[in-house]
Amino acid sequence: MTYLVVCSVAALAALLTFFSGFGLGTLLLPAFALFFAIEKAVALTAIVHFLNGIFKLALVHRHIDRGVALRFGLPAALGALAGAWLLVNLAGSGIRIDYTLFGRAVSITPPQLVIGVLLLLFAASELRPAAGRRGFPARWQIPGGLICGFFGGLAGLQGALRSAFLLNAGLDKAGYVATGAAVAFFIDLSRLSMYASLIARHHAEFDYVLLGASVLAALAGSVVGNRFLHKATMPGIQKLVAMLLFAVALGLITGLL
Repeated sequence: MTYLVVCSVAALAALLTFFSGFGLGTLLLPAFALFFAIEKAVALTAIVHFLNGIFKLALVHRHIDRGVALRFGLPAALGALAGAWLLVNLAGSGIRIDYTLFGRAVSITPPQLVIGVLLLLFAASELRPAAGRRGFPARWQIPGGLICGFFGGLAGLQGALRSAFLLNAGLDKAGYVATGAAVAFFIDLSRLSMYASLIARHHAEFDYVLLGASVLAALAGSVVGNRFLHKATMPGIQKLVAMLLFAVALGLITGLL
């Protein structure tokens, strides 16, 4: 069941990231969180996201706007280091909140609480009408990169913020997808360097076969997505996924996941 759920989500998420406002990491994180502690889920998601990102770059690299990619991506890499450092330290703090919910003893860790709250905020933002969403001015790309990278490093939730800051960068459809992929590469490379200690700490607990299967599933989804690279919105799918994110977020915050 674990393989079926995670690999199916990986393939579907990699496909949808070409078309929807959601990224691979946003959709894959909750799937991993169903089976692993949240900090491990973030690290596993980052590995799949990084390897799939390299493959995606190979497909669309000709359309990268190098100026935007560097102006936004380098600050994002710095922000990702800070966010990943915070996650690693929260995971290693040993702090737990224990209480009883409906007669059941449950525990919440700091990463669960922080990432659960961020998922709630992200899901709420995605349920807003599309007409009410506006991108940030191009002059905000450097601070925007720092903010996007920080939340990418902390919780893996970089896709929506990256889209908001690149929306008004003057990119065409192909350039938007390719430049976003380049920025994601910077963030993933940066945060994985910090997650290395977390991965080493839990080395024996990682399911590397599942990880490999997830990567292959995501690559397959990217191939299909690239064949239909006409960026379109999918409001129905976005709302459905947002509601699922709400459920996962509440599970993390209450300690039920």
